[in-house]
Amino acid sequence: MQEYDVVIIGAGHNGLVCAAYLLKAGYSVLLLEKRSIPGGGATTEEILPEEAPGFKFNLCSIDHEFIHLGPVVEELELTKYGLEYLYCDPVVFCPHPDGKYFLGHKSVEKTCAEIARYNERDAKKYAEYTDYWQRLIGAMIPMFNAPPKSIIDIAGNYDLKKIKDLFSVLGGPNKTLDLIRNMITSPEDILNEWFDSEFLKAPLARLAAELGAPPSQKTISVGAIMMAMRHDPGMARPKGGSGALVDALLKLVHSKGGVVLTDQTVERVLVDDGRAVGVRVAGGTEYRAKRGVISNIDARRLFLRLMDEADVDDADPNLRDRLERKIVNNNETILKIDCALSEPLRFEHHNHQDEYLIGSVLIADSVRQVEIAHSQASIGNIPDSDPSMYVVVPTVRDPSMAPEGKHTLWIEFFAPYQIAGAEGTGHNGTGWTDDLKNKVADRVLDKLAEYSPNLKHSIIARAVESPAELGDRLGAYKGNYYHIDMTLDQMIFFRPLPELANYKTPIEGLFLSGAGTHPGGSVSGMPGRNCARVFLHTQQPFTQTLKDAGNSIRSTVESVFKISSDT
Repeated sequence: MQEYDVVIIGAGHNGLVCAAYLLKAGYSVLLLEKRSIPGGGATTEEILPEEAPGFKFNLCSIDHEFIHLGPVVEELELTKYGLEYLYCDPVVFCPHPDGKYFLGHKSVEKTCAEIARYNERDAKKYAEYTDYWQRLIGAMIPMFNAPPKSIIDIAGNYDLKKIKDLFSVLGGPNKTLDLIRNMITSPEDILNEWFDSEFLKAPLARLAAELGAPPSQKTISVGAIMMAMRHDPGMARPKGGSGALVDALLKLVHSKGGVVLTDQTVERVLVDDGRAVGVRVAGGTEYRAKRGVISNIDARRLFLRLMDEADVDDADPNLRDRLERKIVNNNETILKIDCALSEPLRFEHHNHQDEYLIGSVLIADSVRQVEIAHSQASIGNIPDSDPSMYVVVPTVRDPSMAPEGKHTLWIEFFAPYQIAGAEGTGHNGTGWTDDLKNKVADRVLDKLAEYSPNLKHSIIARAVESPAELGDRLGAYKGNYYHIDMTLDQMIFFRPLPELANYKTPIEGLFLSGAGTHPGGSVSGMPGRNCARVFLHTQQPFTQTLKDAGNSIRSTVESVFKISSDT
């Protein structure tokens, strides 16, 4: 029987980030990954070795924004371990059926100039709109980078600029009420309030809906930050693919003595006298944890599938029922298409420039089309009659991901996990079959080819992953790569439930991390970092609190004096 200070379930990027901080603090750490490749939703793999050798594909995450809102890369010195981010500019291209197109640059000014070609009023409003959401991001960053119930940590993350941002969106009763209203309304309502032009509203709605709900969904208007972040701090991708972030984290973890074991499916969390003491994997091997077990899988699967009912009920007799009934997943996930291409896309009817392909390409013909794409998926229908999609040609910015002169194509198409009327059939009873997923992929590619006619003859090979297969690979409940929906009622203090929102659980020594915890899904490393801080507090609560308080006060004072001296 092997023993470590901490056993971490899952070696996705948050698990690796958490492990890195604990290893740097002097704890021994074991990570157990069910796949043969660590990384979770941030892997880069050669999935077509025979048909397209040398082509590397990002199987889930691709565009990294949130990680640049926190200190993970700098604190862990990941550049020393080979991580290099390539920033994108332009950041968004969205062709419109009438020949117009939205071209978003990192520069707000250049973006406004593009909008002004069609609508000068919308260009002016876009500058105001972006400024508002960027100030709101500045006000929220300190909350993202701290456990949601840790006042000291949150306060210590505010410098003078972020304090100014906070008061600029909160100052006065009317501004505060306006902010509350903005938070609880829908992206569609917000966009209609600010803009007139469909060619502008449609891509902004599509990006806001990346939170996994229709643009008409109340409480996800904060999705507006998805575009604002592409201006500042900017949108970037690790050179070599998302897996390069994982590779850097693995090098760091191994250098500090951490152990990562793959092909290890955890079947049971071991609890002794109310305390998590280890795990048992398929095959019967047990790994003991002297100080704690940290789970990167969603709370529902952890407590309902990997633990004895008696252990959970002894800790909290209401927890299992609350997890079963209170957490909401709306059945929406993605069908993923990856293609090896002999040449890049060409948007011949939209003043094609190769630079348009540097960022992400959105097929969002109208807000209504985006609405259908999400609302139909949530009720179990496949919205493929007129597909909307998120497209990337990663090799335009990073040629290292394909043989010389060749390219890869990454497509995200929203689809239901459970197909209505097909219960009990197909993969895991979801209704998805190989034949169906390929027919849907055909329709998605047909739509993209309407804009880029050279697509069809440029495809060397393709791989299609149904929502059911994606859920299996990621170990995600109902294929939800965010673990649970990202609506306001399941964020911050409510993620995944109020009693679990600070990374601790009712079972002593058992902690939560990953996309299902604050601040949510995406590649940020924030859940891993925040969870590590909570764990360290439980080991040396008084000493760690004094240390954090001192660091918080010092960083705030230094920031205030620095900014004062610069002005």
